Amino acid sequence: MRGESDRRPLLSAEELAEFLQVPISTVYVWNHRRQGPRAHKVGRHLRYRWAEVEAWLEDQAVVRAA
Repeated sequence: MRGESDRRPLLSAEELAEFLQVPISTVYVWNHRRQGPRAHKVGRHLRYRWAEVEAWLEDQAVVRAA
């Protein structure tokens, strides 16, 4: 992932919650428990990179038996 030039704007915690359709409190709990997409501190704010959110989301796929 590093080295790729992903210049999309970072997501705020609120935008991530809206994108994933989960309560904002869930995003904060994930961050506290070191779950969910990796967060980056920008000043006192949490921000999320799209590429990391998409990779985390892909890892959440449910594997179904054949």
